[in-house]
Amino acid sequence: MRIIPAIDIIDGKCVRLSKGDYSTKKVYNQNPLEVAKQFEAHGIKYLHLVDLDGAKSKHIVNHNILEEIASKTNLKIDFGGGLKTDEDLRIAFECGASQITGGSIAVKNPEIFKSWLDKFGSEKIILGADAKDEKVAISGWTEDSALELIPFIQNYVEHGIEYVICTDISKDGMLEGPSFDLYRKILKEITVSGRAQSRPTLKLFASGGISTFEELPKLAEIGCEGVIIGKAIYENRINLKQLENYILDN
Repeated sequence: MRIIPAIDIIDGKCVRLSKGDYSTKKVYNQNPLEVAKQFEAHGIKYLHLVDLDGAKSKHIVNHNILEEIASKTNLKIDFGGGLKTDEDLRIAFECGASQITGGSIAVKNPEIFKSWLDKFGSEKIILGADAKDEKVAISGWTEDSALELIPFIQNYVEHGIEYVICTDISKDGMLEGPSFDLYRKILKEITVSGRAQSRPTLKLFASGGISTFEELPKLAEIGCEGVIIGKAIYENRINLKQLENYILDN
């Protein structure tokens, strides 16, 4: 299972929010590159980089930080937040993103999102399926939609999506544990067919609520492809040495 620390960016700084509420912003480091290098020094290979300014502005904003981290580490970065146009994706990939995550765009303009999937391939595009009460939430979680989470994911799986990040917003930043039952339900109910038959497994990334190291093997047992960890690292609930040892053992 991939261990994927998260760096969320506001005003060029490394921050965390609770339940996606911008008013709860807490700055953990002025220098995101410094944080990324700490992750890499402990054997971590992946990074989830979120442009919260971009999510609010509805276009890419912090691409300079993406470029700096990508050029000065070997981390494989998935980048999201405010990606709305082909130009946003061009900038993200040129600045070093290995993958991009689209959430709001997949709800509000599915044709554009599907065109990205066709153009760049399923290895490059991640569906951001963030949920509140099993309904999809968008625009940095400032808007709810009427879309049911599992049919939403199913629709994109049928179009060839392989990678899905699912965040239970009620859990995010609360350090109360992830939504094990929700992830079990997704992995049980989503069926893979059609274009995706040659890759029959949905690659689901758990996100939100991670609070202890002991939760990680449980998510692996459920069948999650990876886990995104944010506040638990910054609040020293999970230390980087634990993650390093987990990676070495697996």
